Amino acid sequence: MRDFKDKKRIVVKIGSSSITHKETGGADLVRLEKLVRELTDLHNGGRDVVLVSSGAISVGLKAANIRGIYYSGTERTDGPDEKLKLKQAAAAIGQARLMMMYQKLFSEYNQMTAQILMTKHTIVDNLNRFNARNTFEELLTLGVIPVVNENDTIATYEIEFGDNDTLSAIVAALIDADLLILLSDIDGLYTDDPRENKDARFINEIVKLDDTVDSFAKGTTGSIGGTGGMATKISAAHIASASGCDMVIANASDLGNIHRIISGADTGTFIHADKKHDFYIEDYIREE
Repeated sequence: MRDFKDKKRIVVKIGSSSITHKETGGADLVRLEKLVRELTDLHNGGRDVVLVSSGAISVGLKAANIRGIYYSGTERTDGPDEKLKLKQAAAAIGQARLMMMYQKLFSEYNQMTAQILMTKHTIVDNLNRFNARNTFEELLTLGVIPVVNENDTIATYEIEFGDNDTLSAIVAALIDADLLILLSDIDGLYTDDPRENKDARFINEIVKLDDTVDSFAKGTTGSIGGTGGMATKISAAHIASASGCDMVIANASDLGNIHRIISGADTGTFIHADKKHDFYIEDYIREE
């Protein structure tokens, strides 16, 4: 039995494929409502809660009817990458729509929320990092549940985090979170990709991250709209663990897993914190 009852500051990350319809990329309102209800209930129990949410690009592609163009791989050789421009335009459209949905759903439970968009420079610049931390702290003091995403509208390949698994771990470290919950399309960490290897073993608990665990990393994702795979989750685990934050990788197919995890149920893969005294967030930002 895991004991998370004393965890007071929790970051929850949800992937794009978990809150959008696979067929169209449009927002799955039923799942969004369940997610909001779970998070609000955590907050009502006296905890600080931060949500790191993907989905803006997918929602934007659907709204602007450019999903087929984006996934066709169209690129221009005589100028800027057309696919990047489509991604940034879709993010601008989708982030506004997604945040509107979150605002409406949270308000139904009388819960305040706020939007925070970040880039790599938010962390690597000392003043920006200081200001971001202060903003989080003030919002949490006010009882707000911040909704965080990468600022894909202005991010380029040189400054992006690369995926929201990494971003969520960075946020957890920045605000001294007690627990990071990564919700994905897989039950947790396996010794190999279970979709390709039927002999892959599920790993229930990791006390210490080492080379063996790193070898389990797979750079695959089960969804067309996702950017991360098991490799990004293990990378996120290194950041969270080193900062002193416990982490659980669990399946988002049942959003009730959130309260099961907090209640101590044996759900997902539990990765123990292993705080390093020389931990600095900026050391973990991917260099391009």
